[in-house]
Formats: sequence, structure tokens, C-alpha cells
Amino acid sequence: MATARRIAPIFAVHDLDAALEFYARMGFSVRPYSGGGYGFATRDGIELHLGVAPEGDKRTSSAYLFVDDADELAAEWRAAGIHVHPPQDTEWGQHEGAVVDRDGNVIRFGSPIRQAAEQ
Repeated sequence: MATARRIAPIFAVHDLDAALEFYARMGFSVRPYSGGGYGFATRDGIELHLGVAPEGDKRTSSAYLFVDDADELAAEWRAAGIHVHPPQDTEWGQHEGAVVDRDGNVIRFGSPIRQAAEQ
């Protein structure tokens, strides 16, 4: 049986240069595909693909980013001028926040809720 090694969500974007700039501000290394119409954003071993959608195409995608410290990441992104929905504790044990890019794609991010003794 084949083994899956990794996954890269593909986000539809309408302006590739603007999308690459946005993800670069979020701390991703970005690069356009040399053939045009497509780009890559990588950070800490994760990868997002950015594909130019046809005019009028309103599709959006989402991805969940598991992180060590959701508050720290939210602060980093806020400092870079990114609008962040602040992390909140959830009933399923995660401390989660979200970022929505200019095309409506959502990156939810979360870390385990810290126990009172750790805080």
C-alpha cells in the first residue's frame, strides 16, 4: 500500500502577486511558478499552493495549521499588519484563531489549551 507523505492545500486567488505578498508578510517563503498562474508558500515544513482562479470564480478553501503557541503566532501576524481573529479556547481542547486572506481563503490555527499550572 502506498504511503502518503504530505499534503498541500490549494487556495484559489485572483491576483497572484498580491497573494504572494500577503503570505510573505505572514512569514512564508513564497515563489511563483515559472510557467505563470501558480505560486507556492512554505513555512516550517508546511506548504500552500496558490492558483489563479478564472474571473468571477468565487470558490474559497481552508486549511488548519497546528502550532505550538497560537497566541504567539497571532501576535506575530498582527505585528505584520495581518487581521487576525484572536485565538479562543474551544470545547474540543484547542486554542484557535483564524486569518482570512484577500480572496476569502481561511487559515485556522490552533494549539492545545494550556492547563492552569502552565499559564
